[in-house]
Amino acid sequence: MLGMAWPILSGIVLLMVGPGLLVGYMEGWSIFDSLYFTFVTGLTIGYGDLVPRLLLSRLLVIVIGFAGIMLSGLVVAICVQALLVTAREHR
Repeated sequence: MLGMAWPILSGIVLLMVGPGLLVGYMEGWSIFDSLYFTFVTGLTIGYGDLVPRLLLSRLLVIVIGFAGIMLSGLVVAICVQALLVTAREHR
């Protein structure tokens, strides 16, 4: 199950990390801060300690947010499928 979803998961993570590193570069953040910002934003936590100021950065953050929502949904769907398969096997 995870084997089939792995390419999709990897693609979504790359869809988050690529723009996240670009935003960090444009904003002058370190790589660590860029990755931290990417996952805090993508997982819809949004602490607000790092805030993009440039218009292009803000537009890229929208991409990160949507990718994070897709990633969260896919992880939940995989977990639900695993639980359903386990429940069927134990009947």
